[in-house]
Amino acid sequence: MQADILIPFILTLFAGLATGVGSAIAFFAHRTNRRFLSFSLGLSAGVMIYVSFVELLDQAQIVLSKPENFGTKMGIIISVLCFFGGMLLIGIIDRFVPSVENPHEVRSVESMNIAPPQNAKLMRMGMITALAIGIHNFPEGIATFVAAIENPTLGIAIAVAIAIHNIPEGIAISVPIYYATENKKKAFSLSFLSGLAEPVGAILAYLILMPFISPVVMGCVFSTVAGIMVFISFDELLPAAREYGEHHVSIFGLVSGMLIMAVSLILLS
Repeated sequence: MQADILIPFILTLFAGLATGVGSAIAFFAHRTNRRFLSFSLGLSAGVMIYVSFVELLDQAQIVLSKPENFGTKMGIIISVLCFFGGMLLIGIIDRFVPSVENPHEVRSVESMNIAPPQNAKLMRMGMITALAIGIHNFPEGIATFVAAIENPTLGIAIAVAIAIHNIPEGIAISVPIYYATENKKKAFSLSFLSGLAEPVGAILAYLILMPFISPVVMGCVFSTVAGIMVFISFDELLPAAREYGEHHVSIFGLVSGMLIMAVSLILLS
């Protein structure tokens, strides 16, 4: 693997396998630190939202609006269409995951201590949850990989934000699978493997996009990735953050994430 591709791939792998960390927490921690998770999820949302609007969408509009590409007005129109197209893409994916089996449903470590009932429906739910989280992780892998190729520092920030988001996701996967199987090893393995959807997304992004890469393609991809991350933040991270803890804790995390990202971009510019 080329050196300029290796770092983005490693970052994407790191973000994806954070689901395994969440799964391990579910099995070995005695209680859920809800305030910490609430703050962390808010922080992750703050990073994603700030980066999407201030960096990714801005860079996409600058590139697409150049005279040699689409010009000012058409460049902005195309970037906006790609932005909402990213939202539509992740929204469609989310639409096909039944709410009762949605992997983003908040669950806690304490629920691991409840004796799991045995029935076929729970077995099916556990397997579908693992599959569903893999589908959700796929576009996140593309987002991390593409951002890291263009700007490794930005890629690190996004990878960390997605990794934080994947930790409670790992808890959410492990609990229903454990309920279904009474097998902690199987629940951990499926949770860990579901995170591999992110590096798979990175590989496919490399194989499909790289042969056609150009400033215009990167601009469109950046806008699409921004839309995906904004949707994830408002649809998954912030609601989960409020469920795990107090409203103000998640908002403090959100503002902190934005501030950290703002300072980082200023220092690195």
